[in-house]
Amino acid sequence: MLTYLQDLTLRLAAGAMRLDDSVRQTHGAWLAGQQRADGGFAGREGGSDPYYTAFALRGLWILDALTPEIGQAAAGFLRGRLDQREGIVDLISLIFGAAICEMAVDAEVIGEEDGGWVDNVAELLESLRTDDGGYAKSPEGRAGSTYQTFLSVLCLELMGRQPRRSETVLEFLDSQAHPEGGYLEIRAAKRAGVNPTAAAIGTLKTLGAMDRVDRATTIDFLAEMQSDEGGLTANTRIPFADLLSSCTGMITLEDLDASDAVDREAVRRYAESMQADGGGFTGFALDHIADVEYTFYGLATLALTV
Repeated sequence: MLTYLQDLTLRLAAGAMRLDDSVRQTHGAWLAGQQRADGGFAGREGGSDPYYTAFALRGLWILDALTPEIGQAAAGFLRGRLDQREGIVDLISLIFGAAICEMAVDAEVIGEEDGGWVDNVAELLESLRTDDGGYAKSPEGRAGSTYQTFLSVLCLELMGRQPRRSETVLEFLDSQAHPEGGYLEIRAAKRAGVNPTAAAIGTLKTLGAMDRVDRATTIDFLAEMQSDEGGLTANTRIPFADLLSSCTGMITLEDLDASDAVDREAVRRYAESMQADGGGFTGFALDHIADVEYTFYGLATLALTV
């Protein structure tokens, strides 16, 4: 059985194969050019980190541009981070990136001898569980985050683990469902968002619990988020579309077998408009700097709408 990350990446790769060669080559070359001397990838400022490295590797893989040289160098960078104190997001990203390196170029980052490290990560994730059944963003968190729950469950799956008391995770997600459609990020939120909705559906799919989804209201909510620009907005209060919401919204609609609930051609045109000169994607209309994270979102959106 494929993990959620493997299944999604393979679906995106199949879609990306239908993109024009010039698009694939331009963005593949741009992503490859972002690799640092240490083998990792960075954001718009600062040094290499696992978070951006994982996004770059996923983008290169779906373009069939992740060469053994790039993958081995990235694997070396990620392996060098195993003995460092990482934040929760970087730890999860390290495991995502390691999975890509192993699947794409057979480069081992986390070996059998690292079983103790994996056990420690699993324990750390479980220490983030809150009374509501979800996972918090930090050890100080008192309420579960839908997005952090998604990341944690995916990370555990990649490590061959299941969340403890998985039924309470499902109950948490049920409690995050908004009666008018979509899901909340935290229980104190007043309105649903595209990204927490995608996180909830992704978690439910990973746990084999899609029967708990109110498909009609979820699909209607996502369809209502399509803006005049063509892309999807983050929620009802945000007046402009962005690539992250467009990407996660389309992934979720596809998971619900409802990608035609929005104007797919308009979403594709929006994603194309976010391409930067020389390669890479920016995040939204007022953004003018490409980065590897938004480039992955842009490529994934095109792959889902081509």
